[in-house]
Amino acid sequence: MRIALFTETFLPKVDGIVTRLKHTVEQLQKLGDDVLVFSPDGGLTEYKGAQIFGVSGMAFPLYPELKLALPRPSIGEALERFQPDLIHVVNPAVLGLAGVFYAKTLDIPLVASYHTHLPKYLEHYGLGMLEGLMWELLKAVHNQARINLCTSTAMQTELTDHGIERVQVWQRGVDTDLFRPALASVAMRDRLSQGHPDAPLLLYVGRLSAEKEVDRIKPVLESIPGARLALVGDGPHREELEKHFADTNTHFVGYLGGEELAAAYASADAFIFPSRTETLGLVLLEAMAAGCPVVAANSGGIPDIVTHGENGYLFEPTDDNGSIAATQQLLNGNTARDVLRQNARAEAERWGWNAATRQLQQVYRAILAETDLPMAA
Repeated sequence: MRIALFTETFLPKVDGIVTRLKHTVEQLQKLGDDVLVFSPDGGLTEYKGAQIFGVSGMAFPLYPELKLALPRPSIGEALERFQPDLIHVVNPAVLGLAGVFYAKTLDIPLVASYHTHLPKYLEHYGLGMLEGLMWELLKAVHNQARINLCTSTAMQTELTDHGIERVQVWQRGVDTDLFRPALASVAMRDRLSQGHPDAPLLLYVGRLSAEKEVDRIKPVLESIPGARLALVGDGPHREELEKHFADTNTHFVGYLGGEELAAAYASADAFIFPSRTETLGLVLLEAMAAGCPVVAANSGGIPDIVTHGENGYLFEPTDDNGSIAATQQLLNGNTARDVLRQNARAEAERWGWNAATRQLQQVYRAILAETDLPMAA
């Protein structure tokens, strides 16, 4: 198959969507498909054998790390040269609208996927009154697709309830070869804890942005005597968070990648994830694959990953003391924590990127079979 993939974010940016897409592109290429990625220009022209068509753009005012790449005629010219069997738009917002337009204009089957819970993000940027309008816009765009993929059963239900049609879950994936318990080390604990490796070590990995609600970790940290917190990642909310955590044992680590990131997960005592806007939460799967017990909000797609008391702990999003009680319970039981680590790893081992991509291929092929379009070998 020849697949044109439109995405509002790609490498070198670091986030959960990019993680899924880079593994998907790599697996599709390995499985014999040919992928052309349309994304905001990040300086790359190729990734794992797939061509990247970078589109220049401007920084989004509310989130400077995110580039808004405006559609232009050269996109249509590139598509006509590539001759895709299918167009897949990921979180269509600006650049993705070009994918929708050309799918209709060139009569190419269209797949869309939903990864960022934009309506729920609005309230964290003072724009909650626009949530209804956002749902209408999403419905108008997504309902032009032959199928709409999402990342959890909770999102499937919510999208369907808001009038988005033909919604199917695209199964989760994680790199269990990279993220593994064996990478735990005293040296990494020393680094993350700023020289206090014997102290209880809490970890957060992800964007430092308002919708992630990282500030809600502070009461948890303060409730555990001597505990240290490591925040791995960066984002537009970092300066405000540095002020918020100024009087605590918090280390802003910045970005980590590869085995350094995997070692950070494996070396921590608990992974704390307070976000209530997750469509899935790939970092949770990475933590679990590394054998790090998780404490997360019982919201969005998270319950698809975390089973309370079995491979982690969930707390109710509206219960301010729930995350404190869950983290204290986790840290106070060494034997129980070891069982959680083992169960977390076992859960992660069920979800490889190859299987997730083969499922995606099946979706593509089913759509092409319906339209009687020839597929490239």
